[in-house]
Amino acid sequence: MPPDYRQRIAAAFAGASRYDRHAAVQRRVAQALAQRIAAMPLPPAPRVLEIGCGTGFLTEALIAQGFGGEWLVTDLASEMVKRCMARIGEAQGRQFAVLDGEHGQQPAGAPFDLIVSSLTFQWFTDLPAAVARLTGWLAPGGTLAFTTLAGRTFGEWRAAHAAEGLVAGTPQFSDVSAIPGAAAVEPLVEHHPSARDFLRTLKAIGAGTPAAGHRPLSPSKMRRVMARFEAQGADVTYEVVTGLVRRDSSPS
Repeated sequence: MPPDYRQRIAAAFAGASRYDRHAAVQRRVAQALAQRIAAMPLPPAPRVLEIGCGTGFLTEALIAQGFGGEWLVTDLASEMVKRCMARIGEAQGRQFAVLDGEHGQQPAGAPFDLIVSSLTFQWFTDLPAAVARLTGWLAPGGTLAFTTLAGRTFGEWRAAHAAEGLVAGTPQFSDVSAIPGAAAVEPLVEHHPSARDFLRTLKAIGAGTPAAGHRPLSPSKMRRVMARFEAQGADVTYEVVTGLVRRDSSPS
């Protein structure tokens, strides 16, 4: 994924003013990840880094689980950092910052006992390299816990294109086998009343940016795809992968 495409993704998310209204899957995934994290053996006051906070679904869910410690909450889009801060409020032990989770410099608060992220890593250019890099920001025995999307995501939409001899512009995410630390895979199916509603949702959550190099379809071709998608049932699968990577606690 070229750097300019990553910036387009960041701009799309920053401009997604209706994100919360349409992000039912994102909220559900964040809550499930928070429950998993809350069950982990962690220090009493862990040092926590969040990558890609968005509007604060995961942050809020962790607070609801009674999670404490010293937090650095970050996102590539400054507007999302502001929205997350507005959602959960400022408090002692919480810091907010703009950070490129894949290529940014290691924060001053490192090493961290826990690094968390919900549905952000699918936008990384090189996921294995990014996971290795973030693992290096962990304290010995620390954990990187994240969710991301895998290759079957939006499969129904791509199938509707293929049935018409066309190629969808939605991104093609990594296969589960290529995701480091994959510990669980859950397909979540979201029903839409129409193809137009699905496209509206993609735009509202900032995920409507076409894949790099994709040429938009003509209106007539798009109408054919939309009709095919609706005839298939207008369901969309999100293949959600939970990744858990722990830094070795043994002496180096």
